[in-house]
Amino acid sequence: MSATGDKKKVVTRFAPSPTGFLHIGGARTALFNWLYARHHGGTFLLRIEDTDQTRSTDAAVAAIFDGLDWLGLGGDEEPVFQFARAARHAEVARTLLGAGHAYRCYASPEELAELREQQRAAKQPMRYDGRWRDRPAADAPADAPYVIRLKAPREGETVIDDMVQGRVVVQNAELDDMILLRSDGTPTYMLAVVVDDHDMGVTHVIRGDDHLNNAFRQLGIIKAMGQIEGGWDEPVYAHIPLIHGSDGAKLSKRHGALGVDAYRDEMGMLPEAVLNYLLRLGWGHGDEELIPLARAIELFDLSGVGRSPSRFDLKKLENLNGHYLREADDARLAALVAPRVAALLGHDLPDSGLPLLTAAMASLKPRARTLNEIAEGALFLFKNCPLDFDDKASALLDDSARVLVEKTSDALGSVQTWTIEAIEETLRRVAEDAGLGLGKVAQPLRAALTGRTTSPGIFDVLFLLGKDESILRLTDVGHPSVG
Repeated sequence: MSATGDKKKVVTRFAPSPTGFLHIGGARTALFNWLYARHHGGTFLLRIEDTDQTRSTDAAVAAIFDGLDWLGLGGDEEPVFQFARAARHAEVARTLLGAGHAYRCYASPEELAELREQQRAAKQPMRYDGRWRDRPAADAPADAPYVIRLKAPREGETVIDDMVQGRVVVQNAELDDMILLRSDGTPTYMLAVVVDDHDMGVTHVIRGDDHLNNAFRQLGIIKAMGQIEGGWDEPVYAHIPLIHGSDGAKLSKRHGALGVDAYRDEMGMLPEAVLNYLLRLGWGHGDEELIPLARAIELFDLSGVGRSPSRFDLKKLENLNGHYLREADDARLAALVAPRVAALLGHDLPDSGLPLLTAAMASLKPRARTLNEIAEGALFLFKNCPLDFDDKASALLDDSARVLVEKTSDALGSVQTWTIEAIEETLRRVAEDAGLGLGKVAQPLRAALTGRTTSPGIFDVLFLLGKDESILRLTDVGHPSVG
């Protein structure tokens, strides 16, 4: 496998377990790893930790890659699949065994269950007691199954100078002899992670702080292999606080969507907005809120990551998304919005739909915070007479308003060249003749043209609908028989 192995070069990795969607917290971890590698001119790698084959699925793997691709966080090399490397993991376990840094444990499941019960009753920490650590294998029954356990140090302490958490110390007496190989010969997750990080040349392990305890146990493998072979350098650790919900509790389904795909598909977010928001969850640079990716690469370092959990605020994400919508290319937005409009309508858009949406985008996007809001705002462009009117629009279209709509329809019929300027001039003349402000004319026109009381500016609505469609809709409302 690739060494990427110049140890002076920064190598980071994102290593999700394929048991479901790409979690929003996982996406932030991937982003921090990607940015750290980019900032330091290093390499960002992907590893699928599929050692648990009973829970890992091809659909989950596809969902993870899909989410990363949408965010633009693909790896710099082909992804590594952990399960495929089981033989290599087992090789390391047997190397440790042969060098006396690991041992065979013949304790049965029943014995270990009894041990846990005794420890629970005595209110002691539940950990393996090392009963086979110094016993000869000859004491075991013939052909008895065994696991291979790491012979963890019992004296002294293990220290990690974490780039986020600072100096963290654990007494070695608190570390038990963890299992490296199960009785069926399969490697454990804890072993596989260490071996893969070494073989992939990973220099910086940036992950959630729920893995901090694991780091102390994993260091036991690294130090032991370093004594045997040399060259097993300890990575630099950076354990990032988890994301919490708005109420301060660990982020869960009750706080909203957890999968990146939901932010894209169901909620109508842009990837650049999600990236900007995730970047600011737990990391900051002064007062800067709007940080495009190029700027993020320039600024990002682990010194800016705080030790306290961040709170996820959907309203802030929506507002940030609104900013990026206003900055986005109109043709790109139209392509993203078109299927959403079609879904709302219940049928495909006409051939003219995409060009019309593109032309309308400058009017639709300023008020919107999501692609869904743009789609809802664009519905009026594709409706047929008679329109469906919401309650507010119906209430607005009383008899006097319908008379005004009919007069406006007649006036617009005489417009020779359908331009924004000609439309505005005509509406101002109608308002003046009626002794009304322009707003008093625009309100019933908007209701008549869209069926709603909110829309883009009335001049834009008329221009986008075109002369024939506009007059058709106005005539349909202003006609005395309607109502």
